[in-house]
Amino acid sequence: MPAQEGKHAAQNGLLRFMVCGSVDDGKSTLIGRLLYDSGSIRDDQLDALSVDSQKYGTQDTDLDFALLTDGLSAEREQGITIDIAHRFFSTAHRKFIIADAPGHEQYTRNMVSAASNSEMAVLLVDARHGLQVQTRRHSYIASLFGVKNIVIAVNKMDLVEYQQGAFNEIEDAFRTFSKGLGFDTVKCIPLSALTGDNIVKRSKKMPWYDGPILLKYLENIDVPTHGGSYGFRFPVQWVNRPGPHFRGFAGTVAAGHIKPGDDITIMPSGAAARVKEIVTMDGPLKRADTGQSVTLTLDDDIDVSRGDIICGAAKPASQSDQFQVNIIWMAEKNLLPGRSYYLKTINNTVAVSITKLKHKIDVNDLSPLPAKTLGLNEIGVCNISTSKPLAFDTFLQNRETGSFILIDRHTNETLGAGTINFSLRRASNLVWQDLAIGKAERAAQKHQKPAVLWFTGLSGAGKSTVASLLEKRLYDLGRHTYILDGDNVRHGLSKDLGFADVDRVENIRRIGETAKLMADAGLIVLVSFISPFRAERRMARRLMGESEFIEIYIKTPLETAEQRDVKGLYAKARRGEIPNFTGIDSEYQEPENAEIEIDTLSLSSEKAVKDILEYLRENGYLG
Repeated sequence: MPAQEGKHAAQNGLLRFMVCGSVDDGKSTLIGRLLYDSGSIRDDQLDALSVDSQKYGTQDTDLDFALLTDGLSAEREQGITIDIAHRFFSTAHRKFIIADAPGHEQYTRNMVSAASNSEMAVLLVDARHGLQVQTRRHSYIASLFGVKNIVIAVNKMDLVEYQQGAFNEIEDAFRTFSKGLGFDTVKCIPLSALTGDNIVKRSKKMPWYDGPILLKYLENIDVPTHGGSYGFRFPVQWVNRPGPHFRGFAGTVAAGHIKPGDDITIMPSGAAARVKEIVTMDGPLKRADTGQSVTLTLDDDIDVSRGDIICGAAKPASQSDQFQVNIIWMAEKNLLPGRSYYLKTINNTVAVSITKLKHKIDVNDLSPLPAKTLGLNEIGVCNISTSKPLAFDTFLQNRETGSFILIDRHTNETLGAGTINFSLRRASNLVWQDLAIGKAERAAQKHQKPAVLWFTGLSGAGKSTVASLLEKRLYDLGRHTYILDGDNVRHGLSKDLGFADVDRVENIRRIGETAKLMADAGLIVLVSFISPFRAERRMARRLMGESEFIEIYIKTPLETAEQRDVKGLYAKARRGEIPNFTGIDSEYQEPENAEIEIDTLSLSSEKAVKDILEYLRENGYLG
């Protein structure tokens, strides 16, 4: 709980807080006033600070920021501006770092970056306008990323003649709205950043307010450290081997503390050992605490790698490969369940797919809304599946080991950020069943090498024609095959799916998993699907064993495909009767490195089949 106004707290440490709120609510003016009235800047610097935060730039980026900031910094190197200004100032009682989060909706990702590294939020509200959509969104994001203490700074009280009623109405509205957000403390303060009322000095114009002024409140509030009560956490950033007789594990203590002689557990392997020494550039330490960067050596030569978490033996982290998470989407292109992304934790990067979008959040009233996808700045609750088990804590236990970012596997763009709610129970209940007969035995019985021949191309390109003719030739050669055809699958396995991008992604995910099972049975599987997106074709390739996936691009110009349109589908799409038709109003992404390319303008179907058979013989697929 905060200390009373006037009580000095010289022992209080550094407080990182962000200033956020809707556009033009006065964030930059408030920061300027705090810095000026506290003596941290001169008169000639004040005007430069009283501007919107996107004009500040990011010169103060040498601070030790959290995971999301690190992820977004890669984009800064690619020329993408991260519009957060960080300001440092101090008083006789405390030191502060302020993150100024822009109010514009398109900069919501920057608000996420600020929240992921703040212990407190000062949320500005214009006394004339009350709570806005962006005010509510910032409140929810602050809560989502572990900010448990919030100040509602009701600004511009001078423009409502310092009326108590205007302040009370906003306070009541926010307290009602925020009941489900889990804030530990909510303090509402009426002020005017322009005139300085109730910021550093108490205002005589609001005698009805007897609570703390802003700076005194910030100086005295007690903000607990995150995660320490859940045990020692040390995410391994790299393994240090400077010589044959030294092997240390470097990183930053994310929670708790450690001493030489303490028992530890490595997650996710579960291996046990004891800390031998805590090494730094300045010599060994007797103890390392939260936030310290050190190298640990162990008394036993056990396997520890980057991505592991060294934990206190009494309270080790959990491990799982399936989670329920919260995700805020920060990219122009939509999140698509079923598509494969990279998930980056504080020290690990793995492939991940969104297995289910349970719902998105209406930031106006925090109610769940049905959704098939997430758009820019939308927030959703999802189930995810990772390619291998992760060591983790829930975000409520530890914000460092319970948060992540999502990255585009092709462009390395940061797409979203998230927090882990819990591991799905089925992740611990499901195990692989060992089988007596495997893929090799099934294939040997058929005298062939399993393969997935993935035919892709526009509708009308000739995929099904070539695939059907190829299967006849393989059958004549005594080979065991099966065709998965796009139209046929839509009558059964995928009859519940439409043709929007999110449905196309799920359709290919299902087909990829089905083709994988058939290849495991030793078959040569012919998959004939438009499969318009490279990401899903790459996903299908990754499901298969080495050299099992053969991409065959049936290349045909759009105008030629339209001329061959015996079903009349292109004509209907041109008339707007079929939405999301590939090549018309939905994108087709040509393969970049297909194993086989068939140009149907220069090759007949018979010659195409002959070329494919030649490839299969040369590479040993036909026994």
